[in-house]
Amino acid sequence: MVLTDTHTHLYYETDAALRGQLMQRCFDNDVSRLFLPNVDATSIPLMFNLLEAYPDNCYPMLGLHPCSVKADWEHELMLMQPYLHQHKMYAIGEIGIDLYWDKTFLTEQVQAFKLQIKWAKQMDLPIVIHCRDAFDEVYQVLLDENDEKLRGVFHCFGGALDQAEKIIALGFYLGIGGVVTYKKAGLDKILPQIDLRHIVLETDSPYLSPVPYRGKPNESSYLIYIAQTVAELHQTSVENVANITTENSKKIFGV
Repeated sequence: MVLTDTHTHLYYETDAALRGQLMQRCFDNDVSRLFLPNVDATSIPLMFNLLEAYPDNCYPMLGLHPCSVKADWEHELMLMQPYLHQHKMYAIGEIGIDLYWDKTFLTEQVQAFKLQIKWAKQMDLPIVIHCRDAFDEVYQVLLDENDEKLRGVFHCFGGALDQAEKIIALGFYLGIGGVVTYKKAGLDKILPQIDLRHIVLETDSPYLSPVPYRGKPNESSYLIYIAQTVAELHQTSVENVANITTENSKKIFGV
């Protein structure tokens, strides 16, 4: 069985010994493929350090997180763009719009989102979307930019069924993480109505730990709990969930 964590910031752990323990727990739980979303220019070296240590298991992405989009967003992207040509990237991400913490830079977030979608199209890469309290805004950008090259993952999906259907209709996959294990989140009611061929699994570690670790730091090895919950909701085996979602990740990222 091969489980794929399509969204993990495991590179934030910089202590080599602790990082090794995190990775070993991944392997012990059949999590052997980790996709690493970038946040800003400062996180790129951290991501590359993890990649250097585990080149057979880690796949980097490049993007400016919407919460890192400020007045100087163009300069930040200028610092990041050369890395697109220095190392193979598997997606542009995570990018998008976040209006949960601050609405000050909405215009800039939209501009940065659209520019990075342009990067993805130019390089024929998928995008990994961060959307928080901004579904309508993100969806409008996707409609504006929709064409045969636009594709990717809607990370950390936790919305309504009609929203899921809109995203899927545009050719995107839903990233399902620890929220699916939260009874009051409602995702457990929606997910059984969504075919497994439209989803991938993710942890977003060190955030959004699944039950039974909710409230504690998350890690990629906990993907097994997300897979088990998805399997229960779809009345199938964990192995089947692992096989389908890993195949989905290969279709998206090309590896």
